[in-house]
Parts: sequence; C-alpha cells; structure tokens
Amino acid sequence: MGKLENKIEANDRTVLEVLDNKKYTVDYFQREYSWQQKHIEQLVTDLTSAFLSEYDSSHERKEVANYNSYYLGPFVLSEKGGKRSIIDGQQRLTSLTLFMIYLKNLERDYGLVLKLDDMIYSEKFGSKSFNITVEERIPCLDSLFNQGAYTPNNGDDESTRNMAARYEDIEPAFPKEIDQTSLPYFIDWMKERVVLVEIVAYSDDNAYTIFETMNDRGMNLTSTEMLKGFVLSRFKENEVRQKANDLWKESIQQLHCFDKDEDQRFFQAWLRAKYAESIRPGSAGSKNEDFEKIGTRFHSWVRENLELLKLSDNSQSGFDTFVNEDFTFFRDAYLKIRQAEESLSPALEHVYYIQQWGIANSLSYPLMLAPLVKSDTPEMVDQKINLVAKYIETFVVRRSVNFKKFSASSIRYTMYTLVKEIRSKPLDELKEILTQKLNDMGQTWNGLDVFRLHGQNRRFVKFLLSRISAFIDKNAGRNETFETYYFSPGGKPFEVEHIWGNKFEEHTDEFEQKGDFDEYRNRLGGLVLLPRGANQSYGAKPYSEKMKHYIKENLFVQTLCPLTYQNNPNFLRMKETLGLPFEPHEQFKQADIIKRQELYRKICETVWAF
Repeated sequence: MGKLENKIEANDRTVLEVLDNKKYTVDYFQREYSWQQKHIEQLVTDLTSAFLSEYDSSHERKEVANYNSYYLGPFVLSEKGGKRSIIDGQQRLTSLTLFMIYLKNLERDYGLVLKLDDMIYSEKFGSKSFNITVEERIPCLDSLFNQGAYTPNNGDDESTRNMAARYEDIEPAFPKEIDQTSLPYFIDWMKERVVLVEIVAYSDDNAYTIFETMNDRGMNLTSTEMLKGFVLSRFKENEVRQKANDLWKESIQQLHCFDKDEDQRFFQAWLRAKYAESIRPGSAGSKNEDFEKIGTRFHSWVRENLELLKLSDNSQSGFDTFVNEDFTFFRDAYLKIRQAEESLSPALEHVYYIQQWGIANSLSYPLMLAPLVKSDTPEMVDQKINLVAKYIETFVVRRSVNFKKFSASSIRYTMYTLVKEIRSKPLDELKEILTQKLNDMGQTWNGLDVFRLHGQNRRFVKFLLSRISAFIDKNAGRNETFETYYFSPGGKPFEVEHIWGNKFEEHTDEFEQKGDFDEYRNRLGGLVLLPRGANQSYGAKPYSEKMKHYIKENLFVQTLCPLTYQNNPNFLRMKETLGLPFEPHEQFKQADIIKRQELYRKICETVWAF
C-alpha cells in the first residue's frame, strides 16, 4: 500500500465547505436513507434554536461571523481517483441536503437571492447533477427542488419514500421567527458557523476500519446507563438490587423494541412531565434550565435534584419507590403512547393522529404524561392521554388552517408552561384547563373560510381531507378509516383532487384574473381525495363530466352528486343528526366552492369539538 493509500485526514469543515460544488456517492453497503420524522425534527429544531439564541434583529449580517458555532458531528469519506464516497454520515448529509432544498424554496417564496444552488447541485459541461448522487433518488430531489413536493411512485425504493416524507416534516418544524428578514442571517450562519468533522481515507480498508471504530467500539455510556448505575448503587441489599436491575433491563428491552434510543426519550419525557420546573427563555445568551438539562444529561440532573424527586441519598426506600412504582407506571404509560402511535385504536385514536400531524415529540410526550398519577386506573390513563392528544391535534389543526406554524422552538415555552399547569390533574379539571386554552387561542376556525392548498401544505391538506372523509364514513356506518385515505394500505394511494381543472379559460365568466381563479381553485371547498389513477383521469374534465365518476367514489366525494341524496338512509340520518349543511351541486361555480368551504368548516368544528 502506497503512502497516499495509508493516509487518513481529519479536518473541520463548514457546511459551505462540505456541500458547495462537491460531489459524493453513497457506498453500497449503507445506501438506504432511514431517518424518521423525529430525527429530522430534532435536526431542524437544534439548528434553528442554536441560531435564534444568538440572533438579534438589530444586528447587521456581518455580525453573524461572531455567532457561536454549532457542531453537527463527523462524517467519513473514502476517496479514490478523485471520487468521494460517503462511508459514514449519509443520514446526516442527506438530511442536510433536504434542508438546503427547503431553504432554497423558502428563498424563492420570499423573492430573495442567497446563493444556495451550488450547495444542492453543481454544473459541469452544461450538465447539472445533485451533489449527493444516487441514481434512483434523482427524480425525488429534482421534484423537491423545482416543485417543493414529491409524490412517491410504486417503484420507488425505501430511501426515496423516506426522503419525500422527511422533506414534508421540515415545514412544521421550521420556526416562524425565521422570516423574510432573518432568513439571510440564518443561511449565512448555516453556511459558515455550522461545522462538521470530515474524515477522509484513501483506501477502502482504512475507511471501513474507521466506520467500524466509530460505530462498534468504545461507545460512551448513555445517560440511561449512568442513571441506572447511580440508582442501583443506592440499594443496600444485593437481592433487592438484583430485582431492580432485572426490572430495569426488561424495561429497556421493551423500549428498544421501538428504537435504540427510545429509553433516553422515555426518561426525558417522564422527568420533564413530572419534575422539571424551569425552561430557558428565548432571549439571546440565556442559560439552559431544567427542560434543556433533562434533554441533554438527565442522569446528572437527577443527581442534582434528589430532593425534588423525593429521593434521599441515604434512604433505600425512596429509590425502591422510584424504580418499582414510579418508573414502572410511567414506562407502561409511555409504551401505551408509542404503541398507539403505530396503529389506530379507539381508546387512543388522537395519539395516532398527532403522530401524523402534531407537535414535536419532545413536547407532546411530556404533555401526555404530565396529568397521570400512579393511582389512575388503566382506563383513566387512556382517557387522560387521549384528551391531551386531542387538545394537541385541535391546536395544530387550528393553527394550520390559519397558516400559522407550530415548530418546537416557536411553541416550546407555551407548551412547557402547559405541562406544569396540567401536572397530576384529575380528568374533569384537565378538560377544563385544555378547553380554556383552546378558547383563548388566537387562531379560530374562521381561518377555514379562506383556507387553501399551496406549495408547502399539501401534506396537511391530505391529512385534513383524510380526517374529514373518514369521519363522514364512520358516522354513516361505513368501514373506511383515516388509514384508508392517508396511507391506503394494500390499495392505490389517495391524492388531493381539484374539482376544477386547471383551465382558467373555462371560468372567465366569473374571474377576470388568473390569480383569482387559482386562489379559488385551491380553496379547501374545491378539493377532495381520489385514488391515484382516478385523480389523473378525471383531472382536466369539466365538472359536468366528473359527476358521473364521482358517484362511484368515496362517500364524501359522492356528496357532491344529487343521486347521493336519494335512497341513502344512513347518509341522510348522519346529515340530520350532526346538523351538517350537505347539499348536492348540479354545477360547481365560485358560489359552490364557498358553500362547500362552509360545509368543511362545520365538519371540522364537529370533529374537533372539545
């Protein structure tokens, strides 16, 4: 092996240096991109929170150079023949690229020019290619870059599907505080103050050795393991200590069935829910408080707050209660939440819904655990968790239909204040508090009067239409569920259908300007869900032709058609019982969209009545 092949380099690199006019391939043995929603949310939240803790609107852009740096971790490359292959760090670099595409689309929306293109793709001999090159992912990246969305096809691999989903997760996680004014500062900070460590090996053997060393050897103890060591050391009797150790190990195994880091998320959620008293203010230079300390080193926080946790350093009984009662009870409640996120169950249905459209888990988990007490029956635990989840869902839907964001950094103080307010509350008092919070919200259902589809909210619109369609089906005695529309297991995926085709020339009797036509065409009242294929085949046809097809589709689409209002007792009974203003539409003009929009609003008020 020559000298160059023996060489290993490690250097700190800014995001600009890592991505600007660079080309990477992804090594064959780790090609799948597998990040989940919680991972991309955490990345976006960490980056934006770090920036906002430094940003001041009185600063000039050049002052960003003095902002604190943010370390994003290492990545490993193998370089041969001038080509660089990512050996370790693909998940982070791919997510960073998705984030850059999102920022580029935001830049376009604001009419800014911030020179992000070269960090996403580069051009050589007149040919453009993305800086992280995996052939099967190109259509997805191209669509995200040019259109801000990508609908996966049946032939797409797992990585492509995940990339499309994770891109959609960025929008709700991105804080409203980073707006047209502060975006240039944030992008400057991202380019120049966010740092990674680049490790380059010039032989595959060395590259794989580094990869194995980083992933398999010498791993530091986690906060969970250090907390376990501290707690078990306080048991004086070996038999009692062994019993507690067995319980602890079994619990961690149960948590790891969901994710290898689930134990740490559980402890963070539990300790924040029941014990944390303070949170860092949003002002620049503020120091971490309970909420942040639990999120980073909860084992240290426990040792520093023994009195708050009712643990005496010299008493075994307190630690025995902590492990065998408190830990066990909240572990079981947390596992309920995680199981309810994965499959729709009547007792905890809203937990499932907020997994699809909700606030960050770092806030939702403490909120759902906060009102619980050990004396609660299993049924009471379900009721409290589901009620809090319904509050969260109502909160995010009402904000979304008013075009308001709910990123973790934007609402963290509000939600943590609520954690303390509902801590250990009985069910009736819990409901009273949450109802009052919704009544006091600035965002009401009035936003639905003009709510519409736009480039950044397609996922939410599908969520909203799926909830509405499933609600109508359920109350009319049909079997279709939210999952039918949102995920379409075993069938063709449902897509958002415009009732009007994109043909301005057919609507000049009502609209002089195409912009006005587009605004009404995209209004919620002019949208339904149809299976892929049906959506494509009907799309450009006039409404008069679509009606004969709509009568064959799901019930909510059928309600457009006069025939649905004849000899359909279950539907008519549901309409009467719920008092919903359904009516047939022989034609579909501007006034019909307005009427349909009013219907959607009434349904939403019913679905999310508190």
